[in-house]
Amino acid sequence: MKNKKIIIISAVIGVLLLGGIVYLSISLQQQKQANRDMQELAELDKKEMENEYQQFADQYSEMKTQINNDSIIEQLTQEQMKTEQLLKELKNVKATDAREIARLKKELATCRAVIRSYILEIDSLNRLNQNLTAENTRVKGQYAEATRQIEGLNADKQSLSEKVAIAAQLDATGISLTAKNKRGKVTKSLKKCKTLQVNFSIAKNVTAQSGMKTIYVRITTPTGSVLTNGGTFNYENRSLQYSMKRDIEYTGNETAVTTYWNVNEFLSNGTYNVSIFADGNMIGSRNFSFK
Repeated sequence: MKNKKIIIISAVIGVLLLGGIVYLSISLQQQKQANRDMQELAELDKKEMENEYQQFADQYSEMKTQINNDSIIEQLTQEQMKTEQLLKELKNVKATDAREIARLKKELATCRAVIRSYILEIDSLNRLNQNLTAENTRVKGQYAEATRQIEGLNADKQSLSEKVAIAAQLDATGISLTAKNKRGKVTKSLKKCKTLQVNFSIAKNVTAQSGMKTIYVRITTPTGSVLTNGGTFNYENRSLQYSMKRDIEYTGNETAVTTYWNVNEFLSNGTYNVSIFADGNMIGSRNFSFK
């Protein structure tokens, strides 16, 4: 009888050990897949930044051919060299280097603001020269050189419109992720967290189209899963799940946005990523660590 009990106990222990091994194997595979998904999203973000840096560098080259102002051409050349250097740094950094990616993303926002100012300046010169066209017709000989410049700017008007579309992309700034308990108070313990609050601002952009905008917020957990209720949106020719969405009326001025996620699952400690999307673009992203 005693031997029989020992055999039964040994069998139960063996089954439990086997079950544990199977569970650990499945968990490891899930973690590897989550890591691959996060790596893929990071690579997509880095590639998009590289494309935008390259577009800005190319635009500086084009704009230098559209004006005859030596001072502005020199400024454009300096900005182009700075943009190309940042692009070189970005290509050499790993997509997983969060600190460097964040720095270069901040630099990208600065480059976007600078090129917007030059686009507006050249567009202003274009409108000014258009107003002079009638007068140049009456005094054609005296203003022959001015007329030539106007015709050159008019020929590039469509190209400038395309550049304005790039400059009109929205930017999400001041992104924050706050955990709150059931009383609505800020907590550092995810075990007590009942609500995740995401705050950010849509930066002022006079070139952006005003009107209603749908903002998507995507929160990725340390395991690579997305906090979601099943809603999706299109980005980079594929469908992504979002955590929250918010419709806002954007007037071109800085607009504060707050969204909430009601916690209905276990939240583990680690690094969470908040990415924000609008108009088919990722307009902001930031990582947050909870210990």
